[in-house]
Amino acid sequence: MSAQVIDGKAFAAKVRDQVSEHVKLLKVEHGIVPGLAVVLVGEDPASQVYVRSKGKQTIEVGMHSEEHKLDIATSEADLLSIISRLNSDPAINGILVQLPLPKHLNEDLVINSIDPAKDVDGFHISNVGLLGTGQRSMVPCTPLGCLMMLREHFGSLSGKDAVIIGRSNIVGKPMAQLLLGDSCTVTVAHSKTKNLKQVVSHADVVVAAVGRAEMVPGDWIKPGAVVIDVGINRIPAPEKGEGKTKLVGDVDYDSCSKVAGAITPVPGGVGPMTIACLLANTLTATCRANGLTEPEGLTV
Repeated sequence: MSAQVIDGKAFAAKVRDQVSEHVKLLKVEHGIVPGLAVVLVGEDPASQVYVRSKGKQTIEVGMHSEEHKLDIATSEADLLSIISRLNSDPAINGILVQLPLPKHLNEDLVINSIDPAKDVDGFHISNVGLLGTGQRSMVPCTPLGCLMMLREHFGSLSGKDAVIIGRSNIVGKPMAQLLLGDSCTVTVAHSKTKNLKQVVSHADVVVAAVGRAEMVPGDWIKPGAVVIDVGINRIPAPEKGEGKTKLVGDVDYDSCSKVAGAITPVPGGVGPMTIACLLANTLTATCRANGLTEPEGLTV
């Protein structure tokens, strides 16, 4: 048995196409151009690459893109002032502060200073509470992308047994809420769960988001289960040459793909969906701000 590969790059391209079509309609029918502002503090190389990619894709789907690149020594007061200005700017529908922030800045304070209606990362405490109680919210991008791919694969998730390995505020916890909302039976496991192999082996859906390279082997996976690998880990790759590295997920792809019914690769699986869902969230926020119908299939 060889698992179906869930192509996140192709799925993300489809989402971006849908967003682009909706953006065109907003412009033609209502004269509205969605706007996304990304704030980057410091010069972390990985964050810089990510922010450039966000800006490029925002423009490609026809949205207005703003990037605010701030010195690493930027004070908390100055950062909060910029966010306040973006909160009140009618041309900006989505605000994202790139994480992690420098240590002298309070991430919780900064995130919670964003207008919840413009919080396209879905990290504001109000959105966390709304999602947790099954109300309309902005949904974190990575879990939203995972849910979209699972819905596409299964059609209906109702009654499926799902195990999430990882309990982070960014992926694990919101993923659990989303799967509960789709009537799954959900177990949230983590690195300290006893008998983790046994817990995982009963799951129809496994979402691995624990941040440990190739932690989940194939003999943990129920035959035919769907495996969504959120992990992105860089490990040595001596087969490529001295000092070379490669990206791997939280599951051992080679062994899991021989057992699973479907699996996301790393890279090329969940990763591309994160930015695509950021654009979808910006579109959703724009529609909500203007009292317009939300795009079907791009929101929960």
